[in-house]
Amino acid sequence: MQEGEIYSRLTKIFRDTFDRDVVLRPETGAPDVDGWDSFAHIHLTLAIESEFGVKFKTSDLERMQRVGDLATFIEQNARQ
Repeated sequence: MQEGEIYSRLTKIFRDTFDRDVVLRPETGAPDVDGWDSFAHIHLTLAIESEFGVKFKTSDLERMQRVGDLATFIEQNARQ
């Protein structure tokens, strides 16, 4: 899966979660997105798992600090 496709699909998930456009960059993190709290984080996690066919472990989520980390994980683990 190409990085552009990952970001496009992630953007839709973020738009649905936060009910507004969110510009995602590799360096984007929770502090950069208004409303990205623990509840939103759970919603994002479940939506991403469903969309990409991945399953996060707690240790995976703890290592991911930025959207770029998330995109890399998806690229390496998503079902094709």
